[in-house]
Amino acid sequence: MEIKIIEKKENPLLNRTEIKFECEYPAEGTPNILDVKHKLVALEDSSNDLLVVDNMKPNYGVATAVGLAKIYDSIEKLNEIETKAVIAKNEEPAEEVAEEAEDAE
Repeated sequence: MEIKIIEKKENPLLNRTEIKFECEYPAEGTPNILDVKHKLVALEDSSNDLLVVDNMKPNYGVATAVGLAKIYDSIEKLNEIETKAVIAKNEEPAEEVAEEAEDAE
Protein backbone atom coordinates (compact mmCIF):
# COMPACT_ATOMS: atom_id res chain seq x y z
CA MET A 1 0.00 0.00 0.00
CA GLU A 2 1.32 3.40 -1.00
CA ILE A 3 -0.10 6.75 0.07
CA LYS A 4 0.36 10.02 -1.83
CA ILE A 5 -0.64 13.33 -0.31
CA ILE A 6 -2.64 15.31 -2.87
CA GLU A 7 -3.37 18.44 -0.85
CA LYS A 8 -2.49 19.71 2.61
CA LYS A 9 -4.44 22.66 3.99
CA GLU A 10 -4.19 24.45 7.34
CA ASN A 11 -7.53 25.25 8.97
CA PRO A 12 -6.74 27.67 11.83
CA LEU A 13 -10.42 28.18 12.68
CA LEU A 14 -10.75 24.52 13.72
CA ASN A 15 -7.12 24.11 14.85
CA ARG A 16 -6.35 21.33 12.39
CA THR A 17 -4.56 20.40 9.20
CA GLU A 18 -6.68 18.73 6.51
CA ILE A 19 -4.99 16.22 4.22
CA LYS A 20 -6.43 14.85 0.98
CA PHE A 21 -4.65 11.66 0.02
CA GLU A 22 -4.68 8.90 -2.56
CA CYS A 23 -4.04 5.33 -1.50
CA GLU A 24 -2.80 2.76 -4.03
CA TYR A 25 -3.13 -0.91 -3.16
CA PRO A 26 -2.33 -3.13 -6.18
CA ALA A 27 -3.15 -6.84 -5.78
CA GLU A 28 -4.78 -6.21 -2.37
CA GLY A 29 -8.22 -5.44 -1.04
CA THR A 30 -9.14 -1.96 0.09
CA PRO A 31 -7.10 -1.31 3.26
CA ASN A 32 -8.97 -0.61 6.47
CA ILE A 33 -8.95 2.83 8.05
CA LEU A 34 -6.54 1.90 10.85
CA ASP A 35 -3.88 0.69 8.37
CA VAL A 36 -4.17 3.95 6.44
CA LYS A 37 -4.08 5.93 9.69
CA HIS A 38 -0.83 4.25 10.82
CA LYS A 39 0.78 4.96 7.44
CA LEU A 40 -0.30 8.64 7.53
CA VAL A 41 0.97 9.04 11.11
CA ALA A 42 4.38 7.80 9.92
CA LEU A 43 4.35 10.04 6.82
CA GLU A 44 3.32 13.19 8.69
CA ASP A 45 5.33 12.46 11.86
CA SER A 46 2.19 13.04 13.89
CA SER A 47 0.70 11.58 17.05
CA ASN A 48 -1.60 8.59 16.61
CA ASP A 49 -4.11 10.24 18.97
CA LEU A 50 -4.34 13.50 17.00
CA LEU A 51 -4.91 12.10 13.49
CA VAL A 52 -8.28 10.85 12.24
CA VAL A 53 -9.13 9.43 8.83
CA ASP A 54 -12.51 10.99 8.07
CA ASN A 55 -13.38 9.03 4.93
CA MET A 56 -11.98 6.90 2.14
CA LYS A 57 -13.72 6.36 -1.19
CA PRO A 58 -12.46 3.54 -3.44
CA ASN A 59 -12.37 4.25 -7.18
CA TYR A 60 -14.35 1.80 -9.28
CA GLY A 61 -12.25 -0.61 -11.35
CA VAL A 62 -8.92 0.68 -10.08
CA ALA A 63 -6.97 -0.31 -6.97
CA THR A 64 -6.96 3.22 -5.56
CA ALA A 65 -8.97 5.19 -3.04
CA VAL A 66 -9.15 8.90 -2.26
CA GLY A 67 -9.64 10.05 1.30
CA LEU A 68 -9.57 12.87 3.83
CA ALA A 69 -7.59 12.88 7.06
CA LYS A 70 -7.36 15.54 9.75
CA ILE A 71 -4.55 16.28 12.20
CA TYR A 72 -5.71 18.25 15.23
CA ASP A 73 -3.59 20.46 17.50
CA SER A 74 -5.05 18.91 20.66
CA ILE A 75 -7.14 15.97 21.86
CA GLU A 76 -9.68 18.40 23.31
CA LYS A 77 -10.33 20.01 19.91
CA LEU A 78 -10.60 16.60 18.24
CA ASN A 79 -13.22 15.41 20.74
CA GLU A 80 -15.10 18.71 20.52
CA ILE A 81 -15.32 18.82 16.71
CA GLU A 82 -15.38 15.24 15.40
CA THR A 83 -18.46 13.03 15.57
CA LYS A 84 -18.49 9.96 17.78
CA ALA A 85 -18.70 7.71 14.70
CA VAL A 86 -15.49 9.09 13.20
CA ILE A 87 -13.68 8.84 16.53
CA ALA A 88 -14.92 5.26 17.01
CA LYS A 89 -13.71 4.03 13.62
CA ASN A 90 -10.26 5.54 14.29
CA GLU A 91 -9.81 3.93 17.71
CA GLU A 92 -7.42 1.05 18.18
CA PRO A 93 -9.15 -2.22 19.07
CA ALA A 94 -9.03 -2.89 22.79
CA GLU A 95 -6.58 -5.54 23.98
CA GLU A 96 -9.31 -7.11 26.11
CA VAL A 97 -11.25 -8.06 23.00
CA ALA A 98 -8.18 -9.79 21.56
CA GLU A 99 -7.61 -11.67 24.81
CA GLU A 100 -11.24 -12.81 24.93
CA ALA A 101 -10.99 -14.10 21.37
CA GLU A 102 -7.90 -16.13 22.29
CA ASP A 103 -9.68 -17.56 25.35
CA ALA A 104 -12.67 -18.59 23.23
CA GLU A 105 -10.45 -20.69 20.96
